[in-house]
Amino acid sequence: MIHRFGCALAACLAAGSVMANDFPTQARVEYVLACMDRHGGQSYDTLYPCICAVDKIAASMTYEQYTHAETMSVMIRTPGERGGAFRDAPDARKEVRGLKGIQKDAEGSCFVGRASGGGAKK
Repeated sequence: MIHRFGCALAACLAAGSVMANDFPTQARVEYVLACMDRHGGQSYDTLYPCICAVDKIAASMTYEQYTHAETMSVMIRTPGERGGAFRDAPDARKEVRGLKGIQKDAEGSCFVGRASGGGAKK
């Protein structure tokens, strides 16, 4: 009986950690590749800091929150009337600022762009 309870408890804890860190592999890979491109190209010097950064972002927000904020970030920059609906949406800019702050903190704490030979592209 105790063994069953222990297994059930472990399963619940594992499910909770999956829900708290629900970024799909493809989204993680896309973030890491873009991060590496922004900070000097594909190398081990950029790979590990960018992996660290996406892990920290995933720990700070759900994938749904991330995709919504990332979409708003792109759509706000759309010129003309098409982008107006997104620029005028309540809390859109606040949401985008929140995402950018989380990304900046994650990349800073993971030393993204500070590796030897690395650095941001200009």
